[in-house]
Amino acid sequence: MQDARFAEHLAVFVDIVRSGSFSATARAMSAKPSSITRQIDALEEMIGSRLFVRSTRMIRLTAAGQILLKRAGPILDALADARAEIASLDGAISGSFRIACLPTFGKRYVLPAIEHLMHAHAGLRIEIDLTERLADPVVDRMDAVIRIGHLPDSSLIATKIATQRMILCASPDYLKEASAPFSPAMVEQHRLIDKLHGDDLLGWRFAVGVDAMPAVRRQTVFRCDDFEGLRDAACRGLGIVRLASWVVWEDLAAGRLIELPQPRDFAEPAEDGIFVLRALAKPTATFQAFITALKSSIGQPPVWSAPETGHRSYGERAAGEIRLPSRSAEGS
Repeated sequence: MQDARFAEHLAVFVDIVRSGSFSATARAMSAKPSSITRQIDALEEMIGSRLFVRSTRMIRLTAAGQILLKRAGPILDALADARAEIASLDGAISGSFRIACLPTFGKRYVLPAIEHLMHAHAGLRIEIDLTERLADPVVDRMDAVIRIGHLPDSSLIATKIATQRMILCASPDYLKEASAPFSPAMVEQHRLIDKLHGDDLLGWRFAVGVDAMPAVRRQTVFRCDDFEGLRDAACRGLGIVRLASWVVWEDLAAGRLIELPQPRDFAEPAEDGIFVLRALAKPTATFQAFITALKSSIGQPPVWSAPETGHRSYGERAAGEIRLPSRSAEGS
C-alpha cells in the first residue's frame, strides 16, 4: 500500500460510489472508462480485496468496499474542505467549483455567470448539476447550492441574492375565450396547468385555497416536469399556470402572458427568497466571485422585478448574508 498513486485511486473509488457508475466518473474526469477500471483494479490489488461486484447493468460494494468507503469518504472530504479554506486565504480563484440548482434557473441565470467567471479565470473548472432535487452542499459535496423558497433549519450558511413572487397568468387568447373570470369559486370553469411529479409543486393551494384543490386536480389538462415547458404551454393558450416571476417576467412584459389577480389570504408569503447555500464557515474566493457574477447575471434589482414588467421592485434588499439556526435534536 506504499504506491504513490494510492490516494489518487482512492479518490476515484469514492467518486464511482457517489456517481453510481464507472462511466459517469470517467465522463466527469474527462477520462476513458478503461482508465478508471485500471485504477480500481490497481486499488483492489493494493487493498488485497475486491471492492465492487460488477455487472453490465450495475455495480455493488462488497463488504471490503463498504468499510473502505466509510473510512475514506470523510478523510477525502476533509482534505477537500481544507484545500478550499487554504485557497481562500490567498484569494485564489482556481480549481474545481461545483454548483447545483434548478434546471431553468441554471440555464437562464447561472450559466451566464459561469461564462463570465471562466473567461476571467482560466484555472477554474466548474461542474453544474441541473437538478429538481434538493441538493445538499455537505452530502453532495457541492460548493454552492441555489435554493428557492422556504429554507429548513440547518447548519448551512445562506446568502440571499434575490426574491421571487409566484404569479398566476394565462395567454390573452385563453382569457379571451374563457367563459368566466378566474377566481377560487370559478376553478371548474377553467383549464389549468400544473407541475408533473410531486404534490402541488406550483402552490395552487395558495391561489385557490385547500378546499378548491379537488377542483384544481379535475381541471388540470396539462402537466410537465419542466418550468420552461409549463411557461410555453401557457403562452400557447393551453390554460392558466402559476409560475415564479423569474420564469415568466419576459412574457408578461411582452404581453404573451397576462397576470391574473389572486387572493392573498391563503397564508403564502408575498415573496420567497432565492439563496446560495454553502457549508464552509468562511467563503472561498471562488464562492465570493461566483456570488458577484450571479448578482450581475440576474441584475440588482433582478431583471424580473424591473419596472417595465409592471411589477413592483422587490429585490433591493437581497444581498444580506444570514446563518441558519442549527437543527434541534428532535428535528434531525
